[in-house]
Amino acid sequence: MTFTSQLYWAVGLSLYVLCILFLTRIPYQAMVERGMEPIRAVYYNRKIVHMMAGGVGSLMVPFVFADPWFPLICGLLLTALTYLGHLTGLRFYWFQTPENRNDVKFALMWSVSVSFLWWLLENPWLAILPSLYMAFGDGVTGIVRNAIIRKRSKSPIGNLFMLLLCAPMGWIVGGMATPAIPVWGLISAVVATVVERYEFGPIDDNILITVAASGVLLIGTSLGPLGVVHALFPDPSLW
Repeated sequence: MTFTSQLYWAVGLSLYVLCILFLTRIPYQAMVERGMEPIRAVYYNRKIVHMMAGGVGSLMVPFVFADPWFPLICGLLLTALTYLGHLTGLRFYWFQTPENRNDVKFALMWSVSVSFLWWLLENPWLAILPSLYMAFGDGVTGIVRNAIIRKRSKSPIGNLFMLLLCAPMGWIVGGMATPAIPVWGLISAVVATVVERYEFGPIDDNILITVAASGVLLIGTSLGPLGVVHALFPDPSLW
């Protein structure tokens, strides 16, 4: 991949993310017009942004970038954009709320986790795994809870759906490492699912998911494969 091609992809993906941010105003208006409380519509929209912007963007990273610099810069620019919305009071009201700045933390943790894991592990697929948990896993928890509990909550029903989604991702992506570490990938999914239920003041679930899952992956790559799977199939190509 040349610098020019990466630059084009960075610009293209940034424009795609901006389109998602602005187009989600449409479902927000539709939900509110149908009688949904605005705050519930905001949280539905926030999870749409999680998956369509953060999730799709994460999946594209290994295919279109050769190093972590472009993801880092793009993520930090998005962090600045969402932060300015809060700072100036000109919020994207259809997915931002004055009660918290979790959308800013999402963008920040996406850029930090992807870039730093890529530098440390030299594997773009492992690098995007925590962000996939944060985007798709945390995304589905919010949608399920909003639909069933009908308000922002930390009900375990959301974590059940998160685990069902994240466990296969952890196993598959962990198996793409060299050497393959699918068990560690699975463990990282379980840990991410558990910590998603908690928040400690300004430390929200976006921070906890990415930090905890990244920690497990760093330990896993340091210690190497483990478990019955490795004993039965020592050849990584069989995993």
